[in-house]
Amino acid sequence: MQVKEQLLTLKPYQPGKPIEEVKKEFNLDKIVKLASNENPYGCSPKVKDAIVEEMNHLAIYPDGYSALLRTKLASHLQVEEEQIIFGNGSDEVIQIICRALLSPDTNTVMATPTFSQYKHNAVIEGTEIREVPLVNGDHDLDAMLSQIDEKTAVVWVCSPNNPTGTYVKENALFDFLKNVPEHVLVVLDEAYYEYVVAEDYPETTPLLKDYTNIIILRTFSKAYGLASLRVGYGIANADLIRKIEPARGPFNTSRIGQAAAIAAIDDQEFVKACSEKNQRGLKQFYQFCKELNLDYYKSEGNFILIDFKRDSDEVFHALLKKGYIVRSGNALGFPTHLRITVGSEQENSEIIEVLKEFIS
Repeated sequence: MQVKEQLLTLKPYQPGKPIEEVKKEFNLDKIVKLASNENPYGCSPKVKDAIVEEMNHLAIYPDGYSALLRTKLASHLQVEEEQIIFGNGSDEVIQIICRALLSPDTNTVMATPTFSQYKHNAVIEGTEIREVPLVNGDHDLDAMLSQIDEKTAVVWVCSPNNPTGTYVKENALFDFLKNVPEHVLVVLDEAYYEYVVAEDYPETTPLLKDYTNIIILRTFSKAYGLASLRVGYGIANADLIRKIEPARGPFNTSRIGQAAAIAAIDDQEFVKACSEKNQRGLKQFYQFCKELNLDYYKSEGNFILIDFKRDSDEVFHALLKKGYIVRSGNALGFPTHLRITVGSEQENSEIIEVLKEFIS
């Protein structure tokens, strides 16, 4: 059998090392995972109650249309129900977009480094990939515009960007959208939307009234703390959603995931509290970087990218031996950096002390 030639050059997505593996490898009892940008405070208590109730219905297929979740989310976002598409995490919505719009006859434009799944799925579809380097961690929107032509199908804008945590400012995004041709879909990936505090971060859902060529991606995996249940979504013009829906697999979100997401939406106080704690955690890392004169990117996400001025794998393995799992920048396009998820106040303090010992 012969698979697509482009698959032979790809590697599966490499997540952060699992806790169980690190425990076994280094004979450790305590592991702190700060690698996958998960919420250290878990999820709302309301979610746990909803999951317990849903356990009585495990033999029944989920609603393929996610009707109850769709109604709840549309009301929360103040959009029409037909403007939403659900995915097994926002990763699957990325896959759906690529499956629906990309082919060997098209090209796609993205920043680099950015979230790896844009390029990964584009490679599978055989499209031409045009990457535009970040400038000081930011999307170079002017350079991205210059790469667009009549064959461009999709442009990706990750804001806050993973792995830098930087964001596209409101005026810059509005100017960009005005200049993108109507035949090009602009994907605004806002996986970390609930963590953002910047005053000039754009509110993008109102743009859907004026632009039929944008889709906004968000997720319940980050601030809502439902990473294991895999519920993400896209918001766009209803006609666009209708056209790409056939690329979505049947029953792609579970009954438990849908019930949990509904309950999570009902506890915005929990989400707000997590965001506030995240800001305090980021300040712990900013202070650490200032004390040790380390460069970093100011983040609007729940993670921070720090330059340790040495091979990131060296620092990564030193932390691993102490029971701290982070992401080496070698896999992210930043070979001297680490991406560290903001944990609880205690977890942040502990890893900072370990890093201080290592550096000294």
